Amino acid sequence: MLDKITVVESVHEPLRVTLVRTGLVGLVAGLVIARVQGRLGSWPQWTAFALWFSFGGHWVEILFLNRVRPRLPSARWAHITARLGAWLVGGTFLMLGARITALSLGAQALRLPPWWLGGPVFLGLELLVHALPQLRGQPNFYNGLR
Repeated sequence: MLDKITVVESVHEPLRVTLVRTGLVGLVAGLVIARVQGRLGSWPQWTAFALWFSFGGHWVEILFLNRVRPRLPSARWAHITARLGAWLVGGTFLMLGARITALSLGAQALRLPPWWLGGPVFLGLELLVHALPQLRGQPNFYNGLR
């Protein structure tokens, strides 16, 4: 495990790439949730809900990487603590936005998770998402290279 983070570089991705990737994730997640609940007609509301976490979650990560991380001490523990905190706080705000959006789209009958569950769920999703590049030996949260 790395004790210090020495190189902090800005992270950028073309918007088109971000929109395609996060849009597909949102569509698939919306369809899966609607299918699991047995209400395929609710997939548009669930897709809007999921887009908060796929598209919005991308921006939580970019905000951390480009704005918060450069201001942190170089100690690895500081980066881990701040990133986990960013995921918890960011996920809570994403859940609030997702609930408001879903409800405004007529999703009153949907079983929406409580607002406070967003942080822990988003943190868990991010840990899972970062495990994939870890398995491939690419930069990620676990090896401290991203």
